[in-house]
Amino acid sequence: MDLNSDLGESFGAWAMGDDATMLEIVTSANVACGFHAGDPNGILTTLRAAAERGVQVGAHVGYRDLAGFGRRNMDVASADLTAEVIYQIGALQGLARAAGTKVSYVKPHGALYNTIAHDMRQAEAVIAALGAVDPSLTLMVLAGSPLEQRARQAGLSVVAEAFADRAYDDGGQLVSRKLPGAVLHDADVVAQRMLRFVREGVIRSINGHDVRVDAQSICVHGDSPGAVEMARQIRALFLREGVSLAAFGAGGAA
Repeated sequence: MDLNSDLGESFGAWAMGDDATMLEIVTSANVACGFHAGDPNGILTTLRAAAERGVQVGAHVGYRDLAGFGRRNMDVASADLTAEVIYQIGALQGLARAAGTKVSYVKPHGALYNTIAHDMRQAEAVIAALGAVDPSLTLMVLAGSPLEQRARQAGLSVVAEAFADRAYDDGGQLVSRKLPGAVLHDADVVAQRMLRFVREGVIRSINGHDVRVDAQSICVHGDSPGAVEMARQIRALFLREGVSLAAFGAGGAA
């Protein structure tokens, strides 16, 4: 199983998350590209640390919304969205090359991630961006979303993910962050929840029902309170229980 986290999100004097520690735990790093978060020097620092630790790197592309941390819905024209995603991937590819690593996949961030899971107009714009830059890039998507099938139909390699620190509704969708209980904080509960997911393929919904989720990667948000402890406990529990951790597409376990 792959374990990923959103990193490279600090901006100037504004520190976000603990990238250095998280990179000792995860197998894949979704690195900000400067639109929703991150500045060039901080992003480069995170990429260098990922390269040193052999952590796979993905471009965490988002809406151009620093003030809203990319979590505000936006109705971006298709041509603009395609160009902006190309721009972000290209920027991260250049920084990654300088850091001695490469961009292997793309994971949309925040509102863009949630929007394209169901909005096929914006989804097609993102798919077009990957096709234009490098069709071999894997697209990371919300498990069970219409985007998952559409991206595969477009010829992209797709990895679906589950969220360790987010609540699900009975339909297998993420509960809005605006609602109570949407973000989970108890590291022990989160770790046990993910172990059950790996073993049984189900996650308990916010209403107490088991929801089937087919995913190849687990995300712990880097900006969540206690994110490092959650990721650490997931990794420790998995290894104790014989669940190997490896970046998707990699040959060995971490």
